[in-house]
Amino acid sequence: MNRVFLGVDVGGTKIAAAQVGVGGALGAVHTSPTPGDAGREALLDAIADTALRAAAGQPIAGLGVGTAGAVDAAAGVVVSATETLREWKGTDVRAGLRSRLGLAEGVPLAVHNDVDAHALGEYWRGAGVGVDSFLMLAVGTGVGGAVVLGGRLLMGAHHVAGEVAHVPVPGAEGLPCPCGRDGHLEALAAGPGIWRRYLALGGDPTVTSGREVAERISSDPLALRAVQDGADALGRGIAGLVTLLDPERVVIGGGFADPSSPWWQRMEATLRAQVIDALADVELLPARLGAQAAILGAARAAMTMNHKSR
Repeated sequence: MNRVFLGVDVGGTKIAAAQVGVGGALGAVHTSPTPGDAGREALLDAIADTALRAAAGQPIAGLGVGTAGAVDAAAGVVVSATETLREWKGTDVRAGLRSRLGLAEGVPLAVHNDVDAHALGEYWRGAGVGVDSFLMLAVGTGVGGAVVLGGRLLMGAHHVAGEVAHVPVPGAEGLPCPCGRDGHLEALAAGPGIWRRYLALGGDPTVTSGREVAERISSDPLALRAVQDGADALGRGIAGLVTLLDPERVVIGGGFADPSSPWWQRMEATLRAQVIDALADVELLPARLGAQAAILGAARAAMTMNHKSR
């Protein structure tokens, strides 16, 4: 039987896993609900079960996991996570899955933050192809970030490099962030932040999400203002990171990443207005791989571990 590489994406509501070929071909994607309230053991059980279904009886050559939370990738341990995944902080994902799947120590098992895995996927087969440095952002219910520099994923001393969500930005003062503090980018630029901003401006209380707010911008001036405020905040946040890191490209994924939308155009205009002339032509592209990016990137991380171990 052929030995297969697997990629697994562990989100707040869904676990997705698939076989990934060494050239990037994606097999059938198998999904399971994320038992986020059930604790770490139940979640590890669910990840292992989903991975086994994706393996379809084939021996596993390597496994990569992208998961919500800050991850010590060298150790395979989650060092920080919200209560969306209860008891996830401190979980040794590598050891837990190795024992459940019966994988020998020589079988590579990579564990990364989900947006880091997303960036690795885009770098391998998507919008990051052809450059050695890029900034990856995923904008939806949150604002995730990752950085690739010199062809390598930047981790940071505390495993949170690229966490743009928690960069303080003007306009977010007093607005609560999911991390428990206020004034951070995610509080203004993510979908829930845009929705809360809309309601605070006096918007229609029957509207229940940032996506609904975005759908109303052509007919509701308050919706337009809330979306513009979120786009401005993100543009300023990206401008700061671009100035610090000088990447060749910025890649944006998630539910808001549509270059034809007023949100994108406002965000890009704010970014361009904030950066110095030397950075004026930094590329800004939408992500290309969608939901499969983290699966591909996680599997690629396992393949890279395997290559280094030989």
